Amino acid sequence: MEHRHLGRSGLMVSELAYGNWITHASQVEDAAAIACVHAALDAGITTFDTADVYAGTEAERVMGKALSGQRREGLEICTKVFWPTGPGRNDRGLSRKHIIESCHGSLKRIGVEYLDLYQAHRFDHHTPLEETLRAFDDLVRSGKVLYVGVSEWRAEEIAAAVKIADDLGFDRLVSNQPQYSMLWRVIDAEVVPTSVELGLGQIVWSPLAQGVLTGKYKAGQPHPGGSRATSTEGSNFISRWLRDEVLDAVSNLAPIAADLNLTTAQLALAWVLQNPAVSAAIIGATRPEQVAENVKAVGVDLDADVMAAIDEVVADVIVTNPEYTKSPQERP
Repeated sequence: MEHRHLGRSGLMVSELAYGNWITHASQVEDAAAIACVHAALDAGITTFDTADVYAGTEAERVMGKALSGQRREGLEICTKVFWPTGPGRNDRGLSRKHIIESCHGSLKRIGVEYLDLYQAHRFDHHTPLEETLRAFDDLVRSGKVLYVGVSEWRAEEIAAAVKIADDLGFDRLVSNQPQYSMLWRVIDAEVVPTSVELGLGQIVWSPLAQGVLTGKYKAGQPHPGGSRATSTEGSNFISRWLRDEVLDAVSNLAPIAADLNLTTAQLALAWVLQNPAVSAAIIGATRPEQVAENVKAVGVDLDADVMAAIDEVVADVIVTNPEYTKSPQERP
C-alpha cells in the first residue's frame, strides 16, 4: 500500500481507503464485515471511512467493532455529519447543535476518543456557513477532531468556506469527498481546480461505479445473485449504470485491462489514482478476497496511450456536467 498527503495537510492517507456505505449492518452480517476490514488492514489500508447515517448509525458501530484492538495511532478514521440520525427537528443538518451532538455519538459508536477526519456530508443551505465552520473549529480545538472536510460540495461552496475560515482564523478544510470514476467525471470541471488551488484533497467514492466497473454486469443478461443490483439496499444506487450502452462500454475495457495483466476493476481503480488531485479512493467489499484484488491497483502506472484508449471506449457514457443534479436516491 502507498500513501498520499490529504490535500496540502500533513495527514497521510492510504491510496485506497475502506468504506462501509451500504455494506455494513445492511448488505452483509457483522462477521463478514469484520473479515473485510481485517483484510483491508492486512493489505496495508489505514484509512477507514463511514458516516453516522449509514445503516441508521449501525455502520459506525460495526466499523468500531472491526477496528477494536488496532493501534489507534496507525489508523485514519473518518466519518460524516449532515443527514438525519433521529426524528427530531435538530437531528439533521450542520447546525452547531447537530454537529456537536453527532460528533459525540460517532465517537461513542466507533469507540474512539477522536476522529482523524470529520466531514460535512452535504452543504446545508439552512444554516449559516460561519456557524458550521465555528462548530467544526471548536471540535478541532477540543481535540475531538483532528481535521475537517466536506463531501459533495460544489466549488463555490468550498471556496466560500475556505474564505470564512481564513478570515476568522478557523481550521481550514483539507478534503472533499465526491463521486468520481472513469464514468462519472463531474468534479473535473470546477471542483478539482478549486480544490487544488485551495489545498483540498479528494477522497473519492464509487470509483467502481457501484461495482459496474468490475465488469460483472453484462448487457442482456440477469444480474449476478447477491450483487448490489439485486439487493434491496443497493439497487437504487446502481440503476443508472445498468443501461446496455454503459455495460457494453465497460465490457470493451476488458481487453485494455488484460493487456496490462489487470482486471477491469483494477484498471478502473488505477485510472482514478492517476489523478494527482485524488488523495484516496474508497473501496467497499462484501468478501475479503475483493479487498485483496482491489489493492493490486495501487502503484499501477497507466501511460498516455492507455488513458486515451480508455477515454475512447467510454466516451459516449461519461457524465461530466457539473450542473448535473442527482436524485435523493443517489446520495450516499
